[in-house]
Amino acid sequence: MKKNALKSAKCSLLAARNASLQRKRRLGIDLGEAGLGPERIRGGPFRLSSGSTAGNLPPMHNFQNAENLVLGDVEIVAAGGNVERHRHEHIHVHIHIARSGRRTRGIADPPPRLNPTTERIHDIITLNIQLMEQTNQDAANQFHARGIDRMISYKQTGNLSDMTDGISMLQQAVNLTPEGDPNLPGRLCNLVNALLIRHRETGELTDIVDAIGMQRKAVELIPEGSANLPGLLNNLGTSLTRRFERAGDLSDIDDAIAVHRQAMELTPKRRFLTRPYQEPWKLQKVVDLTPQGNPNLTGFLSNLGLSLMCRFEHTSELADIERAISAQKKAAKITPQGHPELPGLLNNLGASLIRRFHLTHERSVVTYAIAVQRKALSITPEGHADRPGYLNNLGLSYHYRFTSSGDRADLEETLSLFKAAAFCAVGPPQVKFDAAQRWAGTLIQHRPDSTEEIFLSCDTALGLVALMAGLEQTVRGRHAQIEKTAGLAMEAAAAACARDRPDKALEWLEEGHCLVWSQLTHLRSPLDSLRIQNDALAQDISDVAKQLEHAGSSRSQSHAGMSLSEKVSVEDEARSHLDLAQRWSNLLEAARKIPGFESFLKPSPCSALMEHLPKSGPIIVINVNNLEKRRCDALALLAGLDEPLHIPLPNFSIKKAGDYRTILGSQLHARRLRVREVEETRGIRSAPVGKGGDVHRVLRGIWEEVVKPILHALGFSSIDQTSGELPPRVWWCPTGPLSFLPLHAAGIYRGPNADSVSNYVVSSYTPTVTALTERVKNPRSVDPKASGLLLTSQPHVPDTSPIPGTTKEVRSIFKRAEESGMRALKLEGEELSIAECLDHMQHFSSIHLACHGSQNAAEPLQSRFLFHQGSLELGAILQSNLQNGDLAFLSACQTSTGEEKLSDEAVHLAAGMLAAGYQRVVGTMWSIGDQAGQDVATSFYEYLFTQRQEGTSNGGFDGTHSAFALHHAIQELRRKLDDSEDSLLSWIPFVHFGY
Repeated sequence: MKKNALKSAKCSLLAARNASLQRKRRLGIDLGEAGLGPERIRGGPFRLSSGSTAGNLPPMHNFQNAENLVLGDVEIVAAGGNVERHRHEHIHVHIHIARSGRRTRGIADPPPRLNPTTERIHDIITLNIQLMEQTNQDAANQFHARGIDRMISYKQTGNLSDMTDGISMLQQAVNLTPEGDPNLPGRLCNLVNALLIRHRETGELTDIVDAIGMQRKAVELIPEGSANLPGLLNNLGTSLTRRFERAGDLSDIDDAIAVHRQAMELTPKRRFLTRPYQEPWKLQKVVDLTPQGNPNLTGFLSNLGLSLMCRFEHTSELADIERAISAQKKAAKITPQGHPELPGLLNNLGASLIRRFHLTHERSVVTYAIAVQRKALSITPEGHADRPGYLNNLGLSYHYRFTSSGDRADLEETLSLFKAAAFCAVGPPQVKFDAAQRWAGTLIQHRPDSTEEIFLSCDTALGLVALMAGLEQTVRGRHAQIEKTAGLAMEAAAAACARDRPDKALEWLEEGHCLVWSQLTHLRSPLDSLRIQNDALAQDISDVAKQLEHAGSSRSQSHAGMSLSEKVSVEDEARSHLDLAQRWSNLLEAARKIPGFESFLKPSPCSALMEHLPKSGPIIVINVNNLEKRRCDALALLAGLDEPLHIPLPNFSIKKAGDYRTILGSQLHARRLRVREVEETRGIRSAPVGKGGDVHRVLRGIWEEVVKPILHALGFSSIDQTSGELPPRVWWCPTGPLSFLPLHAAGIYRGPNADSVSNYVVSSYTPTVTALTERVKNPRSVDPKASGLLLTSQPHVPDTSPIPGTTKEVRSIFKRAEESGMRALKLEGEELSIAECLDHMQHFSSIHLACHGSQNAAEPLQSRFLFHQGSLELGAILQSNLQNGDLAFLSACQTSTGEEKLSDEAVHLAAGMLAAGYQRVVGTMWSIGDQAGQDVATSFYEYLFTQRQEGTSNGGFDGTHSAFALHHAIQELRRKLDDSEDSLLSWIPFVHFGY
């Protein structure tokens, strides 16, 4: 979903629910835009707090508050033995602690007196417990009452152990309440609200996941037409929104919108007429009609202030923000010291003041904002989940004052606050990440000589990325989180290069590059060394790794067409996934306590990366970025060196990379190079738009500004193509927009100065350095019984263009394989089902897929190859965990083209096949002509068949020389072509990945 669409979806949600004014977290720019670049700090975002709530309505009906504890029907036994059902204050008793769940007092502070209502509740519950004990009431009732009592004690003392005990007792009550018991929905709601309190306090994801599962179950248990159903749905929508804000899964925000709309449809119109929370003028009327001393006034004022702030975001009218500030001041003023809502009210007041400062530039306003935010921070204890956000907001305010006044004391305070926020032990990782990257960006701009602190800040930020995109999320969810951090690793690496630390640059690029594929690699890491030390622990890690891999790629996602019971099942899956991730973390911690395993599955230091480099050629990592004077650097990793060789590329920039990509993309679009088609009917179309020579210009620019300087610095010389001498190999590992440019084809192809990369080296690509060094470190021989080549052509897939040349291509290769005595299997079209293909892949080390390919950037594991009998999805291949994978030749379109928003994640089929277990892959950057595909494939295999390794017997297949085979095949094709742009575009798309 594009950023504007996502913003629109969130606005729809906020308009749909009456709790929107409390839960809106982000006003201003998206967190993903707050990179290291200091210029990105300006303008926010400020994190708003949930604010005070209004109204003493039963929580099943209360559209403002999803967090009120309710007391279900409590059985009280009188002295005479008669059982009465007392409905204290209409059964559902409102407990104010549930409004916020904030523990805002210090340990030494005396506990505040409970208000009269809460004291009465506490007394009644105590009496109920005593009577139930005397009359042997059922355990569920007793646990339920005791749980409520402990939550009230938490309200009084702020003691987390009271809350923990309360949740445990409420959970016991739910566990002991049978299905069909009318008390079960109410008890579920009480447990949900207690969990939400703890989530607000600690930020633990498990609590919100558990709460959503129970809310779905409660909704399922409530009969249609129940007056409680709209409130339950509204509360569920609020929880789904919270989880979206925490984990970034778009299915949660879609589901939240749906349930809020359902709640609105089920709510009588007259109720909306009495709850005008959406428009400021209506809220103002509510405030005007509410007398002083009414406990609801604080909530009404807070809602009014937030509503006016929201309107200011769209109007930029000074009157709106002034009225917002006025309302928020009054709300804070009438809120007593020690009240759990006060920090949030002050935080929101500070946010409004900063918005006024941006409009008026009055320094006194930002100074007042700082004072207000400091007070909010001072009454928020260490260990509270809101503290990182408050620290971050205060840091931003100091930064704004520093940019206005130039006072270095404000700069130091800014840095101190960002650092403190980044290092908070609790709180959402995204908030801490936001603070860490601001800390780094501010240092780079204003204290560029603070090298060690810059490195610490970058290390911290990159470490938080892994927490944001943790294994508890699906692959789609992880990619959604990674989008918010785009460019961070490249900017950090540029800062390291500028300070002559190529070792740190390499570590950061590797840590921030292809995170999801790296996680999969960790899940499949060999455990032989660990087994020697602790076989049981190694086996536990292996078992959990397999389960996590399956959960990440196959977990169900909630959608509108699901029944309630199916959605409950989805939440159960989510909780199980979360438990697996926590167990994985605990197992890794246990392994790292073993001497010699302190760095087990941690990001590799530079020394480890340099230890297992291929001897046949260097790995070239190229970094482009917007930071540090828009510099571009290459890091050459050569076997035998202790650290990377730093090669500055002063004539190249991220802007040039983007421009070249745009030019090349327009040429591909003009020629409709999107799918493989029959060249006899389509041909390679000449571009009807643009200036002639655009492709030549791009290739020349890449050659002169990037590739040639690197080859020159490494001392490569041109190879005489007629000598039969094999050129050395090079592995390219580009970043950012450079990932979409054909480095392997860089060159000048016309005129007396014609020269190109293929005259010097044989090019391959690798998604990460580790993907290659792991192959060197852990060489894997193919089982001779599995060594062989599986070939399939799929020429007439429904709803795609026919590609009859694939049949000729596969038959030609198969015939030549048979002549060579090679073990091969050919299955065409309808002869091969998806299940059969997956089975054959286990028994054949290599595969040739001549078919249409389809990439899915949003769900990369759903990228697929199109067969007559269905689709072979990447996720299914990954789950096969191929142990004997050698070569995959993907004779299909765009199998190595990534996604712009995830340019550093290598979200394409070629990288996916490497992750699935193949050691080397041939793919395409864009569509290939049917005839060109045939020519390259047949020349490729002819080279392999004639260059088979000695010792390859029993009809085995060996893809070791695949990079040289592709180099040879492309040279053969080029000899048939001229130097026109159409000819260039016919051979350039073929690329080699892997060892």
